Amino acid sequence: MPVPTTKLGHIVLRVRDLERSKAFYTDLLGLRPMGEIPSVMAFFSTQSNADSHDLALMRVGPNAPDAPAQAVGLYHFAYQVESEDALAKAYMTLREAGVTIVGTGDHGVSKGIYILDPDGIQIEITYEVPRDQWPTEGLAAGTKPLSFNVVSSGRDI
Repeated sequence: MPVPTTKLGHIVLRVRDLERSKAFYTDLLGLRPMGEIPSVMAFFSTQSNADSHDLALMRVGPNAPDAPAQAVGLYHFAYQVESEDALAKAYMTLREAGVTIVGTGDHGVSKGIYILDPDGIQIEITYEVPRDQWPTEGLAAGTKPLSFNVVSSGRDI
């Protein structure tokens, strides 16, 4: 019998510089600080999450090596935005802040922007397409180029 899980609880990331990562996750991604073990760990939550935290950062020091690109492990994790317009605005904000954007994609059921945090950990900023607009076949069948119009600027991305 499977374990009756209800949702993903939280993710813990190892980071080199705790202060640098705290600034990235709060100033750019808008996470709320929820607590801290000074100089060791910091805990964050999205604005809508009522749980104790959904992300924790653990300092491992400036000389920690990168994980090998082809090693087994985390590929990316995602934070959702509420609308396609919010996704377009996120793209502009991240680009203007100089965040490394490694790709974008329209997956049919979702649309995403793939970025790197200060330690090179990949994060997707995603918009989940309403279920009644999902394709009828191939829910995860590949990726098309992502394009949208930023309403506030009128510029195509």
